[in-house]
Amino acid sequence: MENVVVRPCELAEHVDEALGVQAVAFGLGPEEVAIRRQIVLRHLTCTGARAWAAHHTRDGRMVGFVYGMPNDRSHWWSSVVQPYLRMRGNDSWLDDSFVITELHVLPDFQARGIGRRLITEITDTATEPRSILSAIDVESPARHLYRTLGYRDLARPVHFPSAPRPYAVMGAPLPLPRPE
Repeated sequence: MENVVVRPCELAEHVDEALGVQAVAFGLGPEEVAIRRQIVLRHLTCTGARAWAAHHTRDGRMVGFVYGMPNDRSHWWSSVVQPYLRMRGNDSWLDDSFVITELHVLPDFQARGIGRRLITEITDTATEPRSILSAIDVESPARHLYRTLGYRDLARPVHFPSAPRPYAVMGAPLPLPRPE
């Protein structure tokens, strides 16, 4: 992870830069970015919400970010995933969990340990005993990363309104393991 520093980030002050990373990493158009901007700013007002970012040391640009918060069953995400978790006997994962809301790394910086560092750094700050997240339900480098960190499938396929592809909800006990 040469030339990259990972540290806490005041995401509200850098939301456009972060969404630029997400747009490239996730293939989002301008309209979707505008919608997500409002969602991110709303999430950041939640108690316990926090973010970390990875910046290139040579030019200072953001190359990755993660943000999350303690789960709240009244939030939209929880209300969507709860029936799927309940059907699989995993409804209790919505309690006492830290949610990884977004994690994105620019493609040119992927497979360098940046995503691993971002998610482990932010979950190290959690007081909850476990973490949950959702990821597109395909075998991908992201899902492989999550599995190496101890995340396991809790529910799949999960269908979010207006999302064209199904997701998987994954959970892991905290702290996340470190490579030996």
